[in-house]
Amino acid sequence: MSRTAPTRARTQEEIRRFLAIGAVQVAELDLDGDEAVLRPGPGSPPVTHGEVFVLVRVAGRPVGALSARVPEGADPQAVLTERARAAADRAGRPEPSAGVPPYTTVVVATRERAWQLARALDSLLAQDHPHVEIVVVDNAPATDGTREVVERTYGERVRYVREPVPGLAVAHNTGLAAARGEVVAFTDDDVIADPRWLTELTAPFTTDPRLGCATGLILPARLRTPAQVLLESHGGFAKGFTPTTYDPADPPRDEPLFPFTAGRFGSGANMAFRTEVLRAVGGFDPATGTGTPARGGDDLYGFVRVLAEGHRLHYTPYALVWHHHRETWADLETQAHGYGAGLTAYLTAVLVNRPALLPAFLARLPRGLSHARALTAVRKTDGGGTPGAHDARTHPWPRRLSHLQRRGMLYGPVGYLRARRALRGTAGRAAG
Repeated sequence: MSRTAPTRARTQEEIRRFLAIGAVQVAELDLDGDEAVLRPGPGSPPVTHGEVFVLVRVAGRPVGALSARVPEGADPQAVLTERARAAADRAGRPEPSAGVPPYTTVVVATRERAWQLARALDSLLAQDHPHVEIVVVDNAPATDGTREVVERTYGERVRYVREPVPGLAVAHNTGLAAARGEVVAFTDDDVIADPRWLTELTAPFTTDPRLGCATGLILPARLRTPAQVLLESHGGFAKGFTPTTYDPADPPRDEPLFPFTAGRFGSGANMAFRTEVLRAVGGFDPATGTGTPARGGDDLYGFVRVLAEGHRLHYTPYALVWHHHRETWADLETQAHGYGAGLTAYLTAVLVNRPALLPAFLARLPRGLSHARALTAVRKTDGGGTPGAHDARTHPWPRRLSHLQRRGMLYGPVGYLRARRALRGTAGRAAG
């Protein structure tokens, strides 16, 4: 037997287990005193029997998530309400609302996904935020589809900007340049924003003058395919249900790698910055992000640059967007490699652009390597069959995906340097 035969057999077994993962319903249950209202997740049918992932709200604000099985013939609302009340009791009452949100620009970068973009824009136009503008950045378009949808369907309610250079960070910088708001928020074209998303995300900027960045909660809009369920059962994009402020003047004691574990702070599909602060640090590094050889890391770069300048970062679970996760095994392979590459690419970008951080980075490097090994380890199941606690590991993480993530981490610095060279070439051709 060849040396590759056991590896091939193991991969085939992992794929077999992967394909056996069943779909999970997505719902939300709002508790307000003695009242309980059960609703399907965005775009989902009414809840029936079977496995259900439930967002628990108290008086409209997210406080937790759980998974449950509704027996055949049982009343879904009764079963899920009992479980949700227990979860809400453990979570306690949500924090009081912050102040009046400032004038905000929402930037959505997109490329050739007009049908998804329309769904996202509909949710952004339904926000309860009192003073907002929406800017769509059409990144390196191959057709006029996005422009036509924005101008024909949304008219003056949405501004259209074209950015010919490919790359998510480049597109975000174009949106930043066009922003008129005191705060600039970023989300993706594959989300549905909760009606209070923008208010909850941006109101903290009014009450905290040292706040430079805010991030929010990202939950799955659908869990229909094995890829979506597997990703969410290992955390997805969620960062928990506890509001947290990260202050470089008072680093968290349980974060020895702070601020270089930026992935814990939030994700690019749900982030906002004080506009003048993001502009002062030069925006996002254009050699990072999806659409470049670096594959990702643009959001993490932004978080660290803002923290490194002494500004606070606040995570709030009350600012919610529903994200449409990738749907196939091939998507997960691409995503795993991209996450690994983006992680080391953003670290390279931070040190290239802010070399004064090198001593702090080197001091944290031994623990950082240990963290990287843990991050990419083959994670086994802790039991159960549906996502809920976001760290329960209800399905084993395939060895193949861990291997791809590690390969991505080795590739990241190379990809970043390639992206920088490509940008210099683009600038040279434009100048010529």
